[in-house]
Amino acid sequence: MNTKLLMKGNEALAEAAIRCGCKSYFGYPITPQTEIAAYMAKRMPKAGGVYLQAESEISAINMVYGAAAAGIRSMTSSSSPGISLKTEGISYLIGADLPCVIVNVMRGGPGLGGIQPSQSDYWQATRAPGHGDGHLLVLAPAGIQEMVDLTYLAFDLADEYRMPVMILADGILGQMMEPVEFPQQEPKYVPKPWATNGHQKNREHNIVNSLCLNPAELEQSIQKRFLRYQQIAQTQVRYQAYDTEDAKIVVVAYGATARIALAAVRQARKQGIEAGLIRPITLWPFPKEVLLQLAKQVESFLCVEMSMGQMLEDVQLAVNGRCPIYFFGHTGGVVPTPDEIVREILQISGGKNDDL
Repeated sequence: MNTKLLMKGNEALAEAAIRCGCKSYFGYPITPQTEIAAYMAKRMPKAGGVYLQAESEISAINMVYGAAAAGIRSMTSSSSPGISLKTEGISYLIGADLPCVIVNVMRGGPGLGGIQPSQSDYWQATRAPGHGDGHLLVLAPAGIQEMVDLTYLAFDLADEYRMPVMILADGILGQMMEPVEFPQQEPKYVPKPWATNGHQKNREHNIVNSLCLNPAELEQSIQKRFLRYQQIAQTQVRYQAYDTEDAKIVVVAYGATARIALAAVRQARKQGIEAGLIRPITLWPFPKEVLLQLAKQVESFLCVEMSMGQMLEDVQLAVNGRCPIYFFGHTGGVVPTPDEIVREILQISGGKNDDL
């Protein structure tokens, strides 16, 4: 029987990364994710890995590029403004088809903003993680056990599809504590014949680069990458559904907000409202098909976020005008409460809210 440990989210994620074979971590301190770097500083050398606090976020992401190019499981973490600094390097990683894990424990913005939890980096993660045509695979945990489980998954998916994977958490998940279990399994390694890991007989000379000056060749490489994205969209969509079988109104929320929304859905059920919840776990690819199917049976959707409405656009695109979509959110570090969401559900059910 596995022993459960009471751990803070940031530290549980860091321990999971070490246990699933991360051998290099490069980062820079920024609240509310600094505990990841601090934990890595203590544990990585003892676990046979490399920890290095870079002089900046820009340096850290380029160190990840180097380690990933050598075929080593590598990770970096930061919080919102730090991720912004990393975006050029993230684009290089995408362009070079390099696997790695990038953790964003979101805080309020724009600019320096505040250190309280937010979900206002959704667009950055799913729309513009860096310049050029490209995607990150984006995973959104909603609890500390998922901070562990999705870290294992992130490294496996990064290696399988040769691309960066982002774990998009927030200050609540980074700082809260819950009991967790660590899987008793060996890391899943895939061969990396493309890696620049020294001279080896019977193979071509490996070069890892994102530069391609021939337009036709660059277009071909991007199109090939997008075929891989199509495969990911067909096979790697993840979500959880709660009480949607008979729901008339479905709340859509992710991350820590989904925990609050679930409490609100349960309260609404007690008041006779047939409410349900869809929690996207993959933000890219987004579970649009499940929302499209639900749009054929439900009366409305309510999108709840700690932002001014960023995932809302993906919900609107998925539903495609088949039924009304409402929005409720707080931003700047203000966290919604179950009672606020219940009030929104009741207003919508009574037809007292304007749809978007």
